[in-house]
Amino acid sequence: MSKIKIIDGNPHILFEQKIEVSNIEKGAGDFFKLMDSRRSVRDFSDKPVPKPVIENIIKTASTAPSGAHKQPWTFCVVESAEMKSQIRVAAEEEEKKSYDGRMSEEWLKDLKPLGTNHLKPFLEIAPYLIIVFKKPYDLGENGEKLQNYYVNESVGIACGMLITAIHQAGLVTLTHTPSPMNFLTKLLERPSNERAFLLLPVGYPDIEAYVPDIERKGLGEVSKFY
Repeated sequence: MSKIKIIDGNPHILFEQKIEVSNIEKGAGDFFKLMDSRRSVRDFSDKPVPKPVIENIIKTASTAPSGAHKQPWTFCVVESAEMKSQIRVAAEEEEKKSYDGRMSEEWLKDLKPLGTNHLKPFLEIAPYLIIVFKKPYDLGENGEKLQNYYVNESVGIACGMLITAIHQAGLVTLTHTPSPMNFLTKLLERPSNERAFLLLPVGYPDIEAYVPDIERKGLGEVSKFY
């Protein structure tokens, strides 16, 4: 059997499944248990995380499928204490405006059990911040716009895989979306074709990290089998 096949003039390689699971039911169950232990953590330790761990986490996220394989994302990693401080100041400014008037009463009521507010100390404490930028279009060699496809869907999937990789590495994170996030584009001096999509602090949990005592919806509430 040939490992290379030409389809419509383009080379394709034979897919070889690299995961061998003797009991797929147990494997699926074990992975669910691992991911079910994932929580959004706001209490971080400043304990250093080896940079190669962050690099592999990002490479894992970059294996995500994307529209026409355009991979319309950039993962910006912030380790600088000065830059993290600037991001915190700007994020808290936007968050205060949201909590003081932008958010509806219903929204604020829904957030209350989570114990959140406009203060975001984790932005300075966590050893790394990963800011995910989406690219509605790429820029060609001459500055021309090159179309990307299903950008939000593609970047959303990559972020899900990023969060999974963070948890699998034994680290914690939470999804942070101070709105609007234009300040991140300016602070990090990103090009005109990038838009801030999601901010993730990454590190170890603090020795006394507490999370809300809440439950996830059951299978019957989130699925329908036909």
